[in-house]
Amino acid sequence: MKIAFAGLGVMGAPMARHLVNAGHPVVGFNRTPAKAQAWAEAVGARAAETVSEAAQGAELFILCVGNDDDVRAVVTEALPHLAEGAVIVDHTTTSAKLAREMAQAAAEAGRVFIDAPVSGGQAGAENGQLSVMAGGEAEALARAEPALTAYSKAIKHMGPAGSGQLTKMVNQIAIAGVIQGLAEAVHFAQVAGLDTDAVFEAVSKGAAQSWQMDNRWKTAAQGRFDFGFAVDWMRKDLGLVLDEARSNGARLALTALVDQFYAEVQAMGGNRWDTSSLAARLQPKD
Repeated sequence: MKIAFAGLGVMGAPMARHLVNAGHPVVGFNRTPAKAQAWAEAVGARAAETVSEAAQGAELFILCVGNDDDVRAVVTEALPHLAEGAVIVDHTTTSAKLAREMAQAAAEAGRVFIDAPVSGGQAGAENGQLSVMAGGEAEALARAEPALTAYSKAIKHMGPAGSGQLTKMVNQIAIAGVIQGLAEAVHFAQVAGLDTDAVFEAVSKGAAQSWQMDNRWKTAAQGRFDFGFAVDWMRKDLGLVLDEARSNGARLALTALVDQFYAEVQAMGGNRWDTSSLAARLQPKD
């Protein structure tokens, strides 16, 4: 398939690189042209100066950009230039409402839109080990799947348009609670005067074990928060979650509380710290 990839940031660039390495013809676009050109030179692909140019004749159009407005702008510009019946796969985390809107717009233009947010963070993108949760037409997803496997370890069809984004919200709800529990556990161990490395060895092999514990316990205990998914991005995602909950009536007291804790981390200057930085707000003040 002729592929265009829009959004060559910390997630998109390695994802698009995996596509090139798998032998797919890929044209890359980024709103910062220098970044797109650097990516193209590094991987041996071609960079386009505009979305329209990148989308020209593409059978598969993949994007991983910032927010609802970014997705709407990119898809709207790309639609007239894509091949008839082209599949659009959006890996951006957005609202489910936006996903349904784009699916309708694509259908009216004779194309298909799949909302396909991912989990696994920057490390997952770099290692080609992302988990994809997709909403939209199953047949269209099946056509795109051989390409998506270049950077994914799991691809799951979740239902109609918007279902992928709703599933990503579930993912973020679960992560938020786990990270807050981890932050409090590290804090308690430190205040109690325990050896945090020894505590990790004692509790990480039992029921308390989690990906967050395995990968963030030691760095959180050391006050190091420069690993992957940023607080600003998490707050964007939790904002989408809480907005959806206001619409569907879901009761998310813990998620709302953790969102406010992340606001405190932002006020501390931790906008670009990783999500385990919830531990930072519990550290003793000088």
